[in-house]
Amino acid sequence: MSKSFRKFLLLWTGELISSIGGGLTSFGLGVYVFASTGSASGMALVTLLGFLPTLILSVPAGVLADRFDRRLLMMIGDGCSGLGVLYILICMMRGGAGLSQICTGVFISAVFSSLLEPSYRATITDVLTKEEFSRAGGLVSLAGSARYLFSPVIAGLLLSVSDISLLLIIDLCTFFVTIVATAIVRRGIVSVKTAENKRFFESMKEGWQVVSGRKGMLPLIMVSSAITMFMGILQILVEPMVLSFSDSRTLGITETVCASGMLVSGLFLGMKGIKKGYLNILRLALLLAGIFMMGMSLFENIYTICFFGFLFFAVLPVANNCMDYLARTNIPDELQGRAWGFIGFLSQLGYVVAYAVSGVAADALGVLTKRGVGRGAAVMVMISGIFLAVTALTLSGIRGIRQLEAQEMRKASVTPS
Repeated sequence: MSKSFRKFLLLWTGELISSIGGGLTSFGLGVYVFASTGSASGMALVTLLGFLPTLILSVPAGVLADRFDRRLLMMIGDGCSGLGVLYILICMMRGGAGLSQICTGVFISAVFSSLLEPSYRATITDVLTKEEFSRAGGLVSLAGSARYLFSPVIAGLLLSVSDISLLLIIDLCTFFVTIVATAIVRRGIVSVKTAENKRFFESMKEGWQVVSGRKGMLPLIMVSSAITMFMGILQILVEPMVLSFSDSRTLGITETVCASGMLVSGLFLGMKGIKKGYLNILRLALLLAGIFMMGMSLFENIYTICFFGFLFFAVLPVANNCMDYLARTNIPDELQGRAWGFIGFLSQLGYVVAYAVSGVAADALGVLTKRGVGRGAAVMVMISGIFLAVTALTLSGIRGIRQLEAQEMRKASVTPS
């Protein structure tokens, strides 16, 4: 194992632990809000307000990642994002937190968390060689999925013996681990500042030009945005879908079983990676994801949800790995931060749509079908699965995306070994 990959693994470990801690808080707040309001809309509102700052600030955060020390920005973002969690904890310990207080806390946390993603993505490029990108992509997907893989079952078990305050305390402790890991990696990397003599908005414009000026990049990002929309709908609605006929402990186990599909494929990608045929593999992965998503919504049955959920989450890292590689290898190293800021902003617009409409739509469908919010949520998941499968089938007709892979193959053929 190379020295550069060992540095990546240390950084990745910190993000993995942070993701687990964030997942505990997210799961606990979801159960808390649903128990308090009995509505999917309240859960969606909390998620939306916790996500929106990260989306809006992702572009300027990408510029900052190219102007300043990326590892330092990660440390500031991780450390200060704990302030929002601390605020919610204080409210809980003083007798309980209302919906407005929870929204305030997650909003504060999200503002500082916005510094993380572009700096983290750009740091991966700083640390690794091109040949290691695909292996790293699988592990990055695995770390991101930890909030769905490990956190739910841990949170469900802890909630059966304690309350949400314990989850918040554990989350706060994980911030220290992440900061230390990032600080160690920072000592061995020379900070590269490529845009310090340019105006801030000029640097932002360059990031947009990188994304829009490469044929096929925008269509690829739009596909990614569609995927995040469908993923966001499932993320919001799986909790009311299960809680409508079961309890929080069963929900935690269900989410962990489903997300373990990411563990299997993430580990495989981390060891083997993908060597070629990225577009064909992406198309197949998305088609299967849509079919499995439909399967999750068929019955009020934990075993059915777990079975199709496992398969759904197993193909997600494969799709993400292909899209990440196609984007990363078509962006100059010195513009990675700015480019990933725009890529993150555009690709995650789908989450905004999902968080804004999924809860309201599920509540409305529950009333319309007279079967409650749980089945209303299932109908929304079914519709999302259908559209995801249709999106996969349309990829073959997008010429620009095919050209992204062709361009990378041409570059690889002329690069000396």
